[in-house]
Amino acid sequence: MMRIRIDGQDYHVDDGLTVFEACRRQGIEIPHFCYHERLAIAGNCRMCLVELDSSPKPIASCAMPAAEGMDIRTDSPMVKKARHGVMEFLLINHPLDCPICDQGGECDLQDQAMAYGRFHSRFDENKRAVAEKPFGPLIKSSMTRCIHCTRCVRFATEVAGIEDLGALGRGENVEIGTYVEKALTSELSGNMIDLCPVGALTSKPYAFKARSWELRKTDSIDVMDAVGSHIRLDSRGTEVMRVLPRRCDAINEEWISDKTRFAYDGLKLQRLDRPWLRHSDGVLRPSDWQTIEDVCVEKIKQTDGTRIAALAGELCDCESMFMLKELLDGVSCPHRDCRPFGTFLPWQERWQYLFNTTIAGIEEADACLLIGAYPRYEAALVEARLRKRYLQGGFQGRAFRVGTKLPAHWQIEDVGESPHSLTELADSGHRVAQAFKQAKKPMIIVGMGALQRSDSEAIWHHIMALVQAFGVIRDDWNGFNVLHTRASMVGGMDVGFVPSQGGEARKGIEERARQGSIDVLWLLGEDDVDEETLKKPFVIYQGHHGERGASAADVIVPVPAYSEKDALYMNMEGRLQRGLPAVPPLGQAKEDWRVLTDMANRLGQTWAYQSQRDARRAMQKAYPLFAEKIGNIAAKKEKIELSYRQNGHSDVLNDTPLHSPLVNYYQSNVIARASQTMGRCVSELGGAVATKEKAK
Repeated sequence: MMRIRIDGQDYHVDDGLTVFEACRRQGIEIPHFCYHERLAIAGNCRMCLVELDSSPKPIASCAMPAAEGMDIRTDSPMVKKARHGVMEFLLINHPLDCPICDQGGECDLQDQAMAYGRFHSRFDENKRAVAEKPFGPLIKSSMTRCIHCTRCVRFATEVAGIEDLGALGRGENVEIGTYVEKALTSELSGNMIDLCPVGALTSKPYAFKARSWELRKTDSIDVMDAVGSHIRLDSRGTEVMRVLPRRCDAINEEWISDKTRFAYDGLKLQRLDRPWLRHSDGVLRPSDWQTIEDVCVEKIKQTDGTRIAALAGELCDCESMFMLKELLDGVSCPHRDCRPFGTFLPWQERWQYLFNTTIAGIEEADACLLIGAYPRYEAALVEARLRKRYLQGGFQGRAFRVGTKLPAHWQIEDVGESPHSLTELADSGHRVAQAFKQAKKPMIIVGMGALQRSDSEAIWHHIMALVQAFGVIRDDWNGFNVLHTRASMVGGMDVGFVPSQGGEARKGIEERARQGSIDVLWLLGEDDVDEETLKKPFVIYQGHHGERGASAADVIVPVPAYSEKDALYMNMEGRLQRGLPAVPPLGQAKEDWRVLTDMANRLGQTWAYQSQRDARRAMQKAYPLFAEKIGNIAAKKEKIELSYRQNGHSDVLNDTPLHSPLVNYYQSNVIARASQTMGRCVSELGGAVATKEKAK
């Protein structure tokens, strides 16, 4: 600790802080544009000038380290005059666009010009104009407004990992842009909009749609991937107008992925807003709730429970999966699954399907091995954390990957594409084995590319052997992690939406449906099902978008999307999260808990749920994990025992390289596929993972 004086008052502050940070921690406001706590210090804007007793002129507080005995003044006449001058210079070329600028009402330049600027300008020269830069389908540029704070440049280089932006020219001719004319290809590029303190970078899909003061702001949770980023839904009337990040240091810091930010227009397109029933002539026609409930209940009553099955999709909340599971248990149905086709992932022990290190815990790891995991496309915020740790020097050359060579935003060594490489890594003389034995906190990240294969069980046993050999799980550290791609998967496994005794998993359910031994197939928001699977059974589709599952359904049960309901989710870490409704359900759509309660009661199961809270209490009673405080990692006491088979039938590996099952980053779920913005991203940027690989 050191003692400094600020505006005549003594304070004790931590060592290593800058003058700006020291003042801010004491609640003293210093205006700034270029400074951002998660970016490198640039010292461009000079708006943070303060007076220092040992300096004859004002100093930039963001770049000056605080020292013992400093006497700092933040409101002296010299400081006020300096800030007036800086603001006057910043506004020399700034256009008078405020009435038409989308940054209006949220503009740092507006706010600080009012608080710290002069009431008139002494310059009457013509303002310069800068051509608009083509940054792609997501970011709208008006570079005449740019004040050259370089926040966007630093974010692109440091966080996003794309060195495409920079300052070109000198003096009055300097411009921020790409070195060669091209669109930005980062999965995190939209965060530059939030970072821009003026209206130089704004959202292209949101342009001229609404003003910030018109919007109702609702806290929610992202379901585009399994990270569970904290987001804010801004809505007007019955429409979500934009999605912004909320700060959460443990998960997404203050960033979100482009898919999370821009896919919101898919919430209003291709929606199911009324019940539908397929008639005897094979045509789907609008119906009413009474009729479709009668049809569903009668069909289930007539069918033996062993010939009923259910699949849960990637956007489902925990309550809906829990209640459907309870309904199926009431009719003795053991066939259900929340995992994608062909996934081998044990659910008996919770640590086996969690991201145990936690996302923030990545910053403590000193060795990393990716096995069939591609976080750049499957979890962009995890990729950002890995890059952050790499830039800190935490991995020290101990970062490896087994799988196809897709581009990453941090330096990683490829040690093989085939799962046979796993047997080589187990050799104590291999450089990976040596690196992990030297590491104090090693981590292994297993992706769906290793778990959605015909030989996934064999791969799993080899991974468990590596976990044991490398000492990845220790008394004070669990470095075993599963990188999920579905927001619903951890929650589904937590509530037991997996095969019960004698039940079939996803692969078996689909095979039996094609053979005709499944008579009723309940799709809970599941659209990744092929046509052959849906031809023979009676299909009940409970969801919010009319896609593949709905097109083949016999009964369509419309329910709200994630932005329209109060629901609980579990992210890949096992962290309990809650999303709140920003807008009301569309049309005649009914909440999941109401639909399932009505049907269960008509089946004779007599559920006494009068509200969402009642259903949630029942789930918490059955599964105490969900009684954990919102935002905490729901801990389950269990003894970790590593076991794996050797020389067994399930240990046969094939030669197919491990590759990501995610075919198209921008259109990975029903909301994103309905989004016109995501469609433009695919056409202009190339959404397919394979396309990006070739582009490199």
